[in-house]
Amino acid sequence: MESSARTCYYHEDGGEEEQCSNAMQLVNSSVLPMVMQAAVELDLLEFIAKAGPGAQLSPSEIASQMPTTIPGAPAMLDRILRLLASYSVLTCSVVDADDGHPRRLYGLAPVAKYFVRNEDGVSLGPLMALLQDKVFMDSWYALKDAVLEGGIPFNKVHGTHAFDYPARDPRFNEVFNKAMINHTTIVIKRILESYEGFEHLKQLVDVGGGLGVTLNMITSKYPTIRGINFDLPHVIQHAPHYPGVEHVGGDMFASVPKGDVHFYEGKFEFCRYP
Repeated sequence: MESSARTCYYHEDGGEEEQCSNAMQLVNSSVLPMVMQAAVELDLLEFIAKAGPGAQLSPSEIASQMPTTIPGAPAMLDRILRLLASYSVLTCSVVDADDGHPRRLYGLAPVAKYFVRNEDGVSLGPLMALLQDKVFMDSWYALKDAVLEGGIPFNKVHGTHAFDYPARDPRFNEVFNKAMINHTTIVIKRILESYEGFEHLKQLVDVGGGLGVTLNMITSKYPTIRGINFDLPHVIQHAPHYPGVEHVGGDMFASVPKGDVHFYEGKFEFCRYP
């Protein structure tokens, strides 16, 4: 490790040094999402946001709002927050404390707002929780075997497809649905702010529509549209009632209900998820 470090940091060629630095970042690339996930689970960004626009808090001030009495909590939080600041998720200022020692204060950088619950009560935090969930993470460890032996990594690890697995795991099903609700609400709201293509539709089928959040948002703005929310039976059974939306269970790879337009969202990226 020592000789490797010397190669990186004492090489006279600046280009080589930059390349080695980039390589070291790749080696540590798993750290950021895991730390970010911990920050979301601990509500660290929420604590800062509640302090008001432009506010900055110290790790001790944040720790005082958490359900912990561990003396070392502020120091651990400082390391988490400092890393997020290095990736411009947070801002960081250094001030002199009353005891004369410097202390760091952390605030929200612009990108952080997407991980703080907005006026609709949603954020990208639940989507991060889904992608960092052990169920999904375990499938990455089978990627090499899938290349050498064939098959889909997720299926190899869990014995079923990613869309079918939630029916077997209530905890993960809740994580999945929460992620889809939050992600859908954010994306569809932005679409409806500018897209006018739904205006003259009579019947819209959302293929893989989950709990029907998308169609509820669309039909709420365009009440003359009849929405058909189509998804797997184990998903539909948890879908709440929405005016103007009919929930239909089935398999999109077999057949889908008829409609003027069939709506497919980015959630189908999970079809190809390892």
